[in-house]
Formats: sequence, structure tokens, C-alpha cells
Amino acid sequence: MQFNDIEFKLTDNFITKFKGKQPVWGSLGYFTYKRSYARDKGNGRTEEFWETCQRVVEGTFIIQKLHCKQHHLTWDERRAQQSAQEMFRRMFEFKFLPPGRGLWAMGTTFILEKSSAPLYNCGFISTKDLRNDFSFPFVWLMDMSLMGVGVGFDTLGAAVEFYLKKPRRTKDVHVVEDSREGWIEAFKRVLDAFSGSNTLPESFDYSNIRPAGSPIKTFGGIAPGSDPLRHLLERTEAYMQSYVDEDRAVDSTFIVDLMNFAGACVVAGGTRRTAEIAFGFPNDQEFLSLKSPDKVADPAFARWASNNSVCVEVGDDYTKLAEQAMVNGEPGYLWLDNARHFGRLKDPRNEHDRNVMGTNPCGEITLNHAELCNIVETFPSNHSNLDDYLRTLKYAFLYCKTVTLLATHCDLTNQVQMKNRRIGVSQSGIVENINQIGLREHLRWCDKGYQELKTWDQVYSDWLCVRKSIKLTTVKPSGTVSLLPGKTPGIHYPHSEYYIRRIRISKNSDLGAVMRDAGYNVEPDTYEREHTLVVDFPVHEPNFQKRKEDVSAWEQAELAALMQSEWADNSVSITVTVKPEEGKDLARLLEMFETRLKSISFLPLRDNTYRQAPYEQITQEQYIEMSKGLKKPKFKSFEAKEATFCDGD
Repeated sequence: MQFNDIEFKLTDNFITKFKGKQPVWGSLGYFTYKRSYARDKGNGRTEEFWETCQRVVEGTFIIQKLHCKQHHLTWDERRAQQSAQEMFRRMFEFKFLPPGRGLWAMGTTFILEKSSAPLYNCGFISTKDLRNDFSFPFVWLMDMSLMGVGVGFDTLGAAVEFYLKKPRRTKDVHVVEDSREGWIEAFKRVLDAFSGSNTLPESFDYSNIRPAGSPIKTFGGIAPGSDPLRHLLERTEAYMQSYVDEDRAVDSTFIVDLMNFAGACVVAGGTRRTAEIAFGFPNDQEFLSLKSPDKVADPAFARWASNNSVCVEVGDDYTKLAEQAMVNGEPGYLWLDNARHFGRLKDPRNEHDRNVMGTNPCGEITLNHAELCNIVETFPSNHSNLDDYLRTLKYAFLYCKTVTLLATHCDLTNQVQMKNRRIGVSQSGIVENINQIGLREHLRWCDKGYQELKTWDQVYSDWLCVRKSIKLTTVKPSGTVSLLPGKTPGIHYPHSEYYIRRIRISKNSDLGAVMRDAGYNVEPDTYEREHTLVVDFPVHEPNFQKRKEDVSAWEQAELAALMQSEWADNSVSITVTVKPEEGKDLARLLEMFETRLKSISFLPLRDNTYRQAPYEQITQEQYIEMSKGLKKPKFKSFEAKEATFCDGD
């Protein structure tokens, strides 16, 4: 890779060893890779995995080299080449992987010329300052979502008694620029008009927006046309006008709905998926009812677009909340004080992260207002011994720390990024590794690994002349990255020995036809029929021992607590599957683990809680029947259109 006359390339002799070779894919690995991460080569084909590894590794090292040159720091080309080659090998062997964001965007000129935001998995924005800058949190969420970032937000703005104003209309026509910035500016104008800081135009002109299906050359993917933006602006204006007409103060329902409108617009774009989490409070009954079945299904809203959780405190009464969890799995729980005062929960209390306001959509990263985080995934079960795993952690850390060297396009975000340098080195296939080496030994790997990461943080922070990272480790739910090597996601047990794994793709993607031709069931998404397809994969879990149904809620929570103690100084993302007979115990479970966890969520263990759920248990006979006639997909030349991040499935 070359940028501004600075070049870093893996040697031809090294790359030749991997050309034409494939890694050891999981059962859905190659499809997922082609769907999400293989970029267009511009010569009628898309990347193969060795090319993605090359792009990612070269991109990582050119960022380091640029940083050293800009700050007149030492740079050793030979040592860098040796490190880059080992990083490549460990990626290719699935010992670790950058996040989906990194597989997609690292090594592109966009992140160097425009913003590093596409490299980040997730972010968080607070509405606490709604009175001072009403539009900022909504615009920030949409902006980052359009970059592919999953975003969490709170409803603190509901407490400031902010009333919208009747907008002043002008005779001008607002011509929408054909860019991400143009979409954001149009959304911001509508919002600002109802806070009194701008006007509403007579109309919006969408004629400059390229038609649906056109390529987006800089960022990648395809253009959605103007319809998603038009729908967003129209429904936003109508919704805000209803609050003006009723003289209602902005409340938690308003905040969640407006954020969900923005998220739905991003999904409707078809180029990338979105993930959101809304944080409310236990005494807000309106917030707690937002995900009831009738409200989720109401097409006037987009309440499917976010997971909803509550900020709780040690000592709260969880009885009513736990009862609701057995209906639809919500709300989830975040103990903010635990997140603010502790890293790993085995370590002494500290105030290093006292400004935590929330988490990302999957709950594994504790975040400040307007903060982003990048996460890398390691696979302990793909290592022969502890020393091998510790070596991988060096390169997993190096990737994450390098991402923090680049600036985003948001000044406020850059301030918190440079102060915290937060990263998240995660693990997937945890249960598989425990099955291989035993629970005690896995926990020893975790503790030794954490100490190793602290050592490398000191070494690299000194060399790069930046602050040490405020937090280093996490357990993420993985989304689709763990599908590449075929590992169970994060801390979770396999769904069952035989199950359907559903993957969502853009309706505009060529993959739909490819998978139908190969015999797979492909159908419209129940919640986004116009824009999203769902592909059903029958899966037989290799090396199967226990399914989710065989593991009690207590055992799942205990494993999360052990990982929160021995490994994660951010948080552990876990959705505890709960059998019907365990529902009565949830309040007590929360009481017993409230000092041992930072976040947790639940899902009643029954099929079809949500239609087209990501996982659905089937019998061996059903698996055999679904597998009949399936052929190897013939992947054509197409560009990946699903820039997946903190996965919204």
C-alpha cells in the first residue's frame, strides 16, 4: 500500500506462498466472507482471503509508518516486515481476525483521506445535553451508522423538559448533496427547524442523488437511491410536528423513535446494516413498553431497529423487569457503577473509566459520550498452547492500537478517542476451548493473556508516544466474524447440534440469486421486506457436546462472571437463554450476579420468539431434508454490500 509517498508492502516472495490458497473455512465461512468482506478488485472479480489479509496487514503498518514519520519517531522497516508477515500468518490461520469493520475498510484510502470511523465497530452517544444542542446526538448516530458503526444511546434527554417549536418555513429549496454529508445535513436541517435554530425549506430536491444500484466507489457498496432519505425526512417532520401540536415535551419514546427512524434509513439504504441499543431506566414505564409485540409490529415506527436495556444499580428490585424478559427477552441490564469503577472485577476498584455513559449495541464495550471502540477477535481453540496464544495477542493488540492513531471526522469524538485509546481484544469459541483444555486452564490463559496485553500496551504506547489504553479486553458476541473459522460466537454455547443459521443480505445483492440457484431457501425479511433477504443455512455443529438448552441460566451467568473477572476489563456480552421453568429465578439471578457483571440480557429459550430468528433448532431429519440438493454456490463477480460491524441480527 502507498499513501502520500509512504509505502509499506509485504514482500512478493512471502505473498506468493499464499496466492491461490484458501484457509480452513467454517461451514458458512466462505459465503459470509464473500457477502461481507471481499472488496471489488476492479478487474471483474472480488478479493480472495489472502488478498484481504494483505490489504489489512499493509494498511495497519502504513498507519504506523505514517504516524512515526509525522511525529519523527523511529521506524525499522526490517522489523516491521517481520511483524507484518507474522500478523498475516496468524490472520490466515484464523488465530485472530480484525473485526468485520477492519476486514472491510482497513487498507482503503477512505480511512486515510476522510475518516477512520469505518474501522470502528461501535459507539455511544448521550442525549444528556439535548437542551444545548438538540440535533447533535441524532445526527451523530445517523452519521456513524452510515459509516457502518453500531451505536448505543441513552434517554437522559427526556429529563430536561425540552419542548419543540413550530418551525419557520422559507421559500427556498434545499438541494440534497449526493453524499453521506448531504444526507446528514438534510436530516439535521429538519431537526434544527423544530428546535428554532434553523428553518424548514419549502421542499427538498433529491434530483442529485444517484439512482438505486449505482456503485459507491469511495466507501464501497451500492447506492440506495433517494427513497430512504425522503422517507426519513417526511416521517421525522410529521412525528416532530405531532409533538408540537400536542405541546408534549421530548420524552424517552420520542428519543427512541427518532433514533430508530435514522437506523431504519440506514438499513433501507441496502449498503450496510445497522445496530442500535437504547438505554432507559426502570421507572420509565413507557420506555419499558416500547418493544411489546403490537408496538414493534406497528409500521408507523421502526422499534425493531434497537435492542432496549435499562441502567440499573446494585440493590434494585428486578422482579417486574425479570417478568417482562420472559415475554420478549427485554430489557437488558447495565450496571453503570460497575462499569465506571472497575476494569476486570477481580482487580481493585479504580476511577479510570469514571465517565462511562453506556455501551455499544451488544453490551461488550463500556463507552463515554461520543466515543468509539475497535474490537479484534481471537480464537483460543485454534492454538496449540498458551505461548502460541500469547504470541497471537501481540498482533491482535497491535491491530487495535494502530486504529487509535487515526482521527475521525468528528472533533468531539477525537477528543475522547485520544484521551482513552480504548480497545477491545475479544475471544470467540470460548466454550470450545474450555472443552479442549478445561475451565481452569482456560481461565489461566485469560489471566496470563491479560497481563501480556498490559505489557504490550506499555511497549507500544512508549514507542508511539501515545497514552496507554484505558481498557483492553472484552468478550463480544462476534456477529458473523466467528462464522469464517466456524467457531461458536463469543461466550455462547452452540444453539443445538442441528439448526438453521439465518444470514441477512441486501435485496440488491447478487448473492440472493446465487444462493437460490444453489438450492438454499431465500426469502424476504419479515421486518424489512423491501430491502433485505434472509438466507437459511442448515448446520450440523462439529464436535458437539452441549446445546444451549442443556445449559442452565445459572451456568451461563457464572461463565460470564468468570470471564468478567479473569479477562474482560470492558464488559462481557452475553444473552443468557432461559428455559420456561427458570423464568421464576431471573430476579434472584440478577441479585446474585449484580456485583459480578457489568451487563447481561436474556432470551426465552423457545423457537420463533422472533420470526426469522438468527438461529432455529431443527431435528437431524429436518437437517438431512434441508441439505438434499444443495450445491456449492457459484459466486460471481460482485462487491460485498453488507459492511457488518456490531451485528444487528
